[in-house]
Amino acid sequence: MPYINYTYGTSGTIWEGRYKASMVYDEEYLLTCMRHMELNPVRADMVKSPGVYRWSSYGKNGLDRENILIYPYILYQALGRTRKQRMEGYKALFKAHIDDKDLGNIRASLQSGTPLGNDYFKERVEAKLKCKVGQTRRGRPKKGSDPL
Repeated sequence: MPYINYTYGTSGTIWEGRYKASMVYDEEYLLTCMRHMELNPVRADMVKSPGVYRWSSYGKNGLDRENILIYPYILYQALGRTRKQRMEGYKALFKAHIDDKDLGNIRASLQSGTPLGNDYFKERVEAKLKCKVGQTRRGRPKKGSDPL
C-alpha cells in the first residue's frame, strides 16, 4: 500500500471512505435508492443508460441478462408475477424522474449515516437504539442561534 500511496499521492487504504450505509424506511424509499444507484453512472456521463454500465444490476433486473451474482430479492419479485412482468415493472421505475429533494435526502443520509425515512421512522430508530443516530449540522452554530 505505501507504494500506491506514494506513487499516486494518496493516503490510507484503497477502499477507505468508499463504503456508505443507511437504514431505509420502506419499499418506496428503497426503490428510490435503487434508482439513484442504478442511475449514478448515467448522471456521471459514464454511460447513456443504466443497462450499459457493466457493474449495474439493471442489466439483470431490467434486461434479463444472465448474472449469477444477482438474486431476485422480494421487492423485485413483487413487481410482477412473471419474469417479463417484473422486468417491465423494473424498467417502468426508471421512466419516472427522481425529485431533487429525494436525491438530496439520499445523499445526506448516506453521508451522515442517518436513517432514510420520515421523522417518525428516525425517532423509532433512535428510541430502539437509545441514542441519537446520524449527525446534526457540522460546524459552528449560526449567529443568533441558541446552542442548547
